[in-house]
Amino acid sequence: MVRPEHGPLHGLRVARRANLAWLAAALACALLVAFAAGLAVRTAATARFAERAAADARLRQALLASEVERFRLLPLALGDDEDLVALVSGRSGAQAVMNAKLERLSRQLGSPIIYVIRRDGLTLAASNWRDPRSFLGKDYGFRPYFRAALETGTGEQFALGTVSHRPGLFFARRAAGGSVVVMKMEFDRVEAQWREASGLTFVTDRDGVVLVTSRPDWRYSATRALTPNRRRAEREIIGVGDLGPPPFVLRGGGRVAIPGARGDFLLTTTAPDAAGWRVNLALPLREVDATVRAAQAGAALATLALFALARFLRERGRRRAERTARLEAAVAERTVDLRREIEERAAAEEHAAQLREGLRQANRLATLGQVTASVAHETAQPVAAIRNYAATSRQLLDMGARDDVRTNLLAIDRLAERIGTVTAELRGFARKGSRTGGPIALEEVVEGACLLLKERLSRVAFERPRIASDLMVFGGRVRLEQVLVNLLQNALEALEGCPEPCLRMTLDVHEATVSLLVTDNGPGIAPNVADRLFTPFATSRPSGLGLGLVIAKDIAEDFGGSLQLVSSERGACFAITLRRSA
Repeated sequence: MVRPEHGPLHGLRVARRANLAWLAAALACALLVAFAAGLAVRTAATARFAERAAADARLRQALLASEVERFRLLPLALGDDEDLVALVSGRSGAQAVMNAKLERLSRQLGSPIIYVIRRDGLTLAASNWRDPRSFLGKDYGFRPYFRAALETGTGEQFALGTVSHRPGLFFARRAAGGSVVVMKMEFDRVEAQWREASGLTFVTDRDGVVLVTSRPDWRYSATRALTPNRRRAEREIIGVGDLGPPPFVLRGGGRVAIPGARGDFLLTTTAPDAAGWRVNLALPLREVDATVRAAQAGAALATLALFALARFLRERGRRRAERTARLEAAVAERTVDLRREIEERAAAEEHAAQLREGLRQANRLATLGQVTASVAHETAQPVAAIRNYAATSRQLLDMGARDDVRTNLLAIDRLAERIGTVTAELRGFARKGSRTGGPIALEEVVEGACLLLKERLSRVAFERPRIASDLMVFGGRVRLEQVLVNLLQNALEALEGCPEPCLRMTLDVHEATVSLLVTDNGPGIAPNVADRLFTPFATSRPSGLGLGLVIAKDIAEDFGGSLQLVSSERGACFAITLRRSA
């Protein structure tokens, strides 16, 4: 009689408990590995994502700085304008002339308002002189930017317009006769571009108050706690009733949660500029979360597959041992029978041999069946995936030969390297140049300017000198490139329509100075324009503002050099003279 604890049902229960234990261990290990893989992948993916976000934020900060710098230059250019001098001195008819000039500049530059304030705060001229709500005769002596311009020469303030009630950045500069030229910049175009880009972009001031943003409802929100005095000061400077609450919730590790938005965002903040403004970029972390989930799923599946393989190998070894044990037992039993039947020894041995061979054959067939079934199960899904990949590969190969694919990849690599060089130079050129100078290789300045204008220079016969790499001048690379690009652009525009356009750049090296001459064979400069070429708004082109050469001359003189128009037999010739630097 078979005891219940040793019967077939008992064996099934033991096997079932063993299988459940294996399954529980596999699931626990899979969860543990998935958790560890998620942590590792999240750290690496977040770091890469943060690097891309930081680069994107710095690029947006550079573009914003270039836009602000463009507006900041006009009050400087108007500082000693002859019409402004006439207006301040009280010359008859000067106000009408200045109003018309400011109105024209406002349309050309896209500024909503440009106006001139007398020393006592009274507005003398304004671009909106036709508007019933014109600034003419209004007293703006209370504005901080006006007081700062009178005291230090320049003033800037982000505030709501007292008439338009629209936010903007006011630039003020002290001008002739103690007057102040003011220009307002609004950020509608910049904010529209940010709304079309990915993520949420906003600019905060020194106290963390949102000023410019792709989300208008975030404007004037305080991103951090402020003392009552600072909150009151911010309200008075901007001109708003109160500051809004923080538009997001800090999660730690650079993560923020935005009400109404799914998932967390990664917040990247640039270093503050001279005015204390920071560009902030909040990008959704859905990409990182998807990468982490995929890594966790892959790690869990790989762990389960390894456990299944280990279980399969262990089970196969156990069954093989059982078959071997049964075979050995049968052989032993047959051997005992053979010993008892000595007279039938020969026949018994032959019969035993046949039985052993039959058992071996059965063992081989059984093993072969199990291996075949296992292989078929284990390779079903990979074979299906291989078919899909093969179908996709046939489609790609039908589109071109392998040599053509390799050639295209090499071409893409070369183009990517070339684009990387050009964008690196353009980024450097868009960044705001330092006002301080230092030793700079003249070859790098010329190379950078020619790279930016390479496509246009290829349309003319262009000659440039060979410049020694150790020839150093005093200046700043970005600002000197700006001077050279300005001269080359003017020459290229002058050469439009010429039958044989030619542009030549020559170098004249002296002991203490270096002169770089830019000469073209265009129509030249009219005598009536040449006399006032380096004064603001002097231009012979209908679309020109007449500020490029003025700015270029100021930059050269800032570094102790000069920019002059040199007489030439044909066309125009400009000479940039710079101090040599050891």
